[in-house]
Amino acid sequence: MASPISLSAAAIRAASSSNIFELFTCLYQNRVGTRLLFAGNLTPQPCMIGANYRMSGELTNTGNVMNNVFWIGVQAVLSREM
Repeated sequence: MASPISLSAAAIRAASSSNIFELFTCLYQNRVGTRLLFAGNLTPQPCMIGANYRMSGELTNTGNVMNNVFWIGVQAVLSREM
């Protein structure tokens, strides 16, 4: 049986983070779930403080992924059948 959940990823280029918030709010009000994609440049994350790692370059594109890519159509409810 096919899964009832359908996901799509989207990358957006917004003028500011408030524009992204407005988009997420509009989608949520229309019952469309979203989640940011947890990937890309993880070095600014609190879990990386004091960690030993090396970087190759500026990681500009990975930072864009972390800040501008999100999932559309997320259904966070699980049933017993799932």
